[in-house]
Amino acid sequence: MNARLDHHVLEQLNQSHLDALEEETIFILREVAAAFERPTLLFSGGKDSLVMLKCAEKTFGIGKIPYPLLMIDTGHNFSEITDFRDFRAKELGAQLIVRNVEDSIAKGTVRLARPDESRNVHQSVTLLEAIEEFRFDALIGGARRDEEKARAKERIFSHRDSFGQWQPKSQRPELWNLFNTHIHPGEHFRVFPISNWTELDVWQYIARENIVLPQLYYAHSREIIKRRGLLVPLSPLTPLRAGEQSEMIQVRFRTVGDVTCTCPVESNATTPQDIILETIRADVSERGATRMDDQTSDASMEKRKKEGYF
Repeated sequence: MNARLDHHVLEQLNQSHLDALEEETIFILREVAAAFERPTLLFSGGKDSLVMLKCAEKTFGIGKIPYPLLMIDTGHNFSEITDFRDFRAKELGAQLIVRNVEDSIAKGTVRLARPDESRNVHQSVTLLEAIEEFRFDALIGGARRDEEKARAKERIFSHRDSFGQWQPKSQRPELWNLFNTHIHPGEHFRVFPISNWTELDVWQYIARENIVLPQLYYAHSREIIKRRGLLVPLSPLTPLRAGEQSEMIQVRFRTVGDVTCTCPVESNATTPQDIILETIRADVSERGATRMDDQTSDASMEKRKKEGYF
């Protein structure tokens, strides 16, 4: 009997915790709509942006989200993700703006060291070009503080200067949910409504709200290459190297980005409930276990954020 009561109390605590996170996110989404003239919601089609979009749907209603969705497409994204992005935007009746790294390459504002290098880091250039094109003054992103150490240093309302750069030592205090949103011409804010969520919170919310995700997030059989402790998906962009062999493994993606830098993990989880249990047991961070571009200090998140990254 006591065990049943404990389980019931735990369920109620979990629901209360998710309710509080959802309320905070909705509050922030409303603050952005009220405080800025030209905000946009960064939408990749990934799980975090889908959770945020669900909160936006609850905040404003289907067909009533007051800002467009923006995606910076590297040209090396998983087709399952971009297809789902288009489907979800259409389903919500939301305006979707897509800007491509390919166009920045064609203009010469992005220069690749080699044709097959990851374009993930180069999204910063295309993003800043989109900000200038549409004169966005606030960009709502799905970053969470538990993803990576540099994320934890940033405020919910993150001020960016006229060059789109983040200055960690010049952040504004956020006390009692009061946000200083004043900006000068050419400046903007990055806003992170789910900053206080964890990977576990996200999956619990996905389970509670029955949020549909691209199938990449669930266990499936995929041909992979074991490389430097990571499971690299075999593709034309990530081919076999000399001496390597591929094998079919049951995997899922914890996070999804550019094909050239995103790796899955071994998993048999086919439901959000299965993934919740895996997440509780995980001892490596989401990005640390799956992102090739986070493996070296030269490509650190903090350095990228200072240059205008998400």
